Amino acid sequence: MPARILQLNFKFDLTPAEYEAAVSPLAGDFAEVPGLQWKVWLMNEPEREAGGIYVFDDQVSLDAYLEGELAGAVMAHPALSDFEAKQFDVMDVPTVITRGPVGV
Repeated sequence: MPARILQLNFKFDLTPAEYEAAVSPLAGDFAEVPGLQWKVWLMNEPEREAGGIYVFDDQVSLDAYLEGELAGAVMAHPALSDFEAKQFDVMDVPTVITRGPVGV
């Protein structure tokens, strides 16, 4: 199975500093998610939008994350709204050429 990308975006109703302070302690929890190769944390401060780009080993791992407690806690947070989640396959050949940090 090819690696799977999850792109998750949402709005936040905090100052950017408050948002970063709230999510930074969760980085260790994300690092322990089974099948998660890596996550890049995103913030668009002027638009009050944040999110992440996640690379999972496979669809099973991605689905387990989305159905798990950590994703549920994030989506239930009262200061976060307007969630948009998109899933993608990794295009192995061009990604390797451009040094994309994904396992092939």
